[in-house]
Amino acid sequence: MEVTIRRARTTDVRAVRTLIDAYSRDGILLDKPTVTLFESVQEFWVAERDDTGTVVACGALHVMWEDLAEVRTLAVHPSCTGLGIGHLLLEKLLQTARWLGVRRIFCLTFEVSFFAKHGFVEIGETDDRTSDPAAVATEVYEELLRSYDEGVAEFLDLERVKPNTLGNSRMLLRL
Repeated sequence: MEVTIRRARTTDVRAVRTLIDAYSRDGILLDKPTVTLFESVQEFWVAERDDTGTVVACGALHVMWEDLAEVRTLAVHPSCTGLGIGHLLLEKLLQTARWLGVRRIFCLTFEVSFFAKHGFVEIGETDDRTSDPAAVATEVYEELLRSYDEGVAEFLDLERVKPNTLGNSRMLLRL
């Protein structure tokens, strides 16, 4: 199956919604309100089948700080898994991160082996932020605490998000 990886458009949000729904029911992806998907459409890339024009995968890159971003909502339609589409999409997200000047990419995932193939490593809980490979300077940490974004809270491993992330692995890639 040939696909084209391209920037998402507002007309793709319904397809992205369907992809998220396929995985959020089982707790694999966190559900997001549709309005949030429209608000963040510029962060998304999609994989579109060349033969039908159908969106079969999506993924987003959310910048959190000058040198830090998160891969979010990476999903491939269940009928298209194992075809390498997720790998193509992740490579496009990493290429975008490099272009933006991001040096570290965070993700929260159940798909540890998939992300490990791209160089991501697991980062664990730590009481000492300075020994954490994902550590940020104190002043950056204090700024990040001001964010309302749940992904930032997940990156910081704040207690308030732990019920939503049980079983997931925090992973980091240094570019």
